[in-house]
Amino acid sequence: MTLEDFTEFSADDGDEADDSGGGPAAEAADEAVVDDADPAADGGDGDTETAATETETGSSFERFAAEAAGADRGIGTISVSQGLRVAEDGDDTELRAFVTTGNRETVRLGKYLLVPYPDNETLFCRITSLEYAQEFQTDDATEIHARRAMRQDDFEERDYKFMASLEPVAVLYREGGELKRRMTDRVPKPGSVIAEATDSEQIKTGLKIPEDGVFLGHLSVGGEKVRTAAEPPTIDYRLKDDYRDGDPLVFRHTLVAGGTGSGKTHGSKNILRQYLTEERTYAMDDGREVQTAVVQFDPQDEYAQMHDDNPDLDADFARKLDREGVAYGGHSDTVALVPEVDKSTYPGTGHRAEQVSFTIPFSMVRQRPWLVAGASLNDNQYNALTLLLDRFFRDYGNSGTYRQFVNFLDDPALREEYDESGRIHEATFDAVMRKTRTKAANQVFDQDARPITELVHDLVRPGGLSVVPTYHINNSRATEIVVLAVSSLLIDEKLSNSPAHDRIKETPLVVGMDEAHNFLTDADSVQARKVISKFTEAAKQGRKERLGLFLITQDPQDIAEPVFKQVNTKIILNLGDEDAIKSVNIPQKLANKVPYMEKGQMVVYSPDNSEPVELIGLSKCLTRHGE
Repeated sequence: MTLEDFTEFSADDGDEADDSGGGPAAEAADEAVVDDADPAADGGDGDTETAATETETGSSFERFAAEAAGADRGIGTISVSQGLRVAEDGDDTELRAFVTTGNRETVRLGKYLLVPYPDNETLFCRITSLEYAQEFQTDDATEIHARRAMRQDDFEERDYKFMASLEPVAVLYREGGELKRRMTDRVPKPGSVIAEATDSEQIKTGLKIPEDGVFLGHLSVGGEKVRTAAEPPTIDYRLKDDYRDGDPLVFRHTLVAGGTGSGKTHGSKNILRQYLTEERTYAMDDGREVQTAVVQFDPQDEYAQMHDDNPDLDADFARKLDREGVAYGGHSDTVALVPEVDKSTYPGTGHRAEQVSFTIPFSMVRQRPWLVAGASLNDNQYNALTLLLDRFFRDYGNSGTYRQFVNFLDDPALREEYDESGRIHEATFDAVMRKTRTKAANQVFDQDARPITELVHDLVRPGGLSVVPTYHINNSRATEIVVLAVSSLLIDEKLSNSPAHDRIKETPLVVGMDEAHNFLTDADSVQARKVISKFTEAAKQGRKERLGLFLITQDPQDIAEPVFKQVNTKIILNLGDEDAIKSVNIPQKLANKVPYMEKGQMVVYSPDNSEPVELIGLSKCLTRHGE
C-alpha cells in the first residue's frame, strides 16, 4: 500500500484528529453521535424512542430521538448525575434538574417549581442557578466542535444538557383538607417530574404568604409577575395584620428604602392607604377595636395629596383593585398640620386637604432638653443645660418662652451664682449660652399659631391621616426641631404610664417618617444618643403600645443601628449604593438583584411574615400623586 492509496483531506474540512483517535472517520463518528444522541441522557434522566436510519453503506442502526412521544407533563426531571441530597445545611444540598429542550427558554432564576413525592406530598423549591453542562466526551473545547461551530450560524443547543440547581423551600402536604408546609425533611425520587408552580394556594403556602392582610404588591420573578390559572392570575402579597399568630406586623415596624426615582414615595402612599380603612382596626388593652391613626412627616409635600383621588385611576384598574380587596381613592380624613416657622409660607396648592397651623411651644423642651441644643453638647454641657432649664421653668412655669430663656441666660448674676457654687463652670455656662442661642430655635419656638400640644385631637384621629409638611422650611436644623418635637410627643405619650393626652395613648398609631436618615442618624453627641434612645425604646415597646414606625429613606446605612435592628419588615426598591444595599441585610440572592430593579420592583424581607420574595408594586398610585 502506498501513500496515494489514502484519500487526502484539506484543513478546511476539519480533518485533524482529536485526542481520542483521529482523522475523518473519528469526525464522522463524532458528528453522528452529536446529531443523533438523546440530550436528555444523563444516566436515565430522559425518555427515548427509536427510529431506523440508513447509513451511506445501506446498513441500518437505531437512532434516538431528542423528544419522547406524547405530551410533556412538566419542564424536566430530577437528575442524579452529580448526586441527589437535601441537608440541614443548605450548602450541603445537591438538588439538580434536567430541563428539556422545549422548556429551556422559559425557565428563569428564582422561578418556583414543584417536585412530587410518591405519597402525594410535594417539594416546593426555587431555581438558584442555570447552566449548560457537558453532554458527550467531546465538548466545546475540541477541534471538531470548534470548527463545526465556526461553519454554522446557529447554536446546536441539543449538544448540551441544560441543568437547573434547586433550593428546597418547604414540603407541602394536606392535613384535614388544609394545605400546610413544613421544613424540607426528605429527598425527592430520581427522575421525578418537575413542574412550574402555577397554583396560588401552593405558592402562597410554600412561601408562607398570609391569605389576608395589608396589600404590598404582586409576587414576581426577575421583574415578571408570577401567573396562575386563576382569576386574577397574579398572586397578591399581604402583610400579616391580625393577632392570630402574634401581633400585627405594622407594630413591628417597616422600612422602605429606595433611591431617587425608584418609586418609594409612590409605593409608600399605596401601603399607607391600606391602613386607612374602616375595616382596619386593632384591639386595645381595654377590649376596644379602634382604627389606626397615621401621622406622616413629609419633606417634599407629597403625602397630603392622599386626600385626593388619582384622576389616572380608570374604571378597569379600579375593578381589578376591587377584586383583590385593595383600598384606593383619596382619603377624605386627611389634614395638613403646617408648622409655623418664622416667615416661611406653606403654599399647599398641590392638594385639597384641610390645613391647620401650629407652633412648637418652648414648654416641650422641659422634658426634652436636646430640642434646644443647636450644636453638639458634651456631657458636662448637657447636664448644665438640664440644670438651667429646671431653674428656668421653676421661675417661669410652662408658659415660659424661648426668648425669655435667652434673656434668662444673659443674667450675669446667674452665671456667677452657678460658677461660685461649683455646679456649672463659667466656661461651660458660656458654651450652653452659645449653643442654645440659634437662628433655628428662634424661628421655631413660640410662633404665632396654636401650640401642637393643644391640637392633639387634630393630630391623632382614629382612621385619620395627619401630614406634617416641612417642604417650606429652609433651615435644616429648624426642620429637625419640628420633626423631633412632634414625633417625641407622640412617642412619649404612647410609652407613658400617666399620659397627659389620653387620645394618643388610646389610639393605634403609625408614625411615618420620610428621609428618616436625617433624623435618626447615629452620632457621637449627647443629643443624638438621647434621640436614638427614645426611638429605640419606642420600637421595642411598639407591639405592646400599638405604635408602628414607618421609616422611608434613600440612605438606610445612615439610620442608627439600635433603631434599625427593631425593624421587622424591609421593603427594598432600587438602590445603587453598595453600602446602602449591604446595610439592609437581606439574603444575598435578593441583594444581587437590587441594583437592577426597575421602578416599582421591590424585595420584601419580612421573616415573621413570609419567605424573602420579589414583588412588583402597582403601576398606578391609589391616590393623587405628583403634579
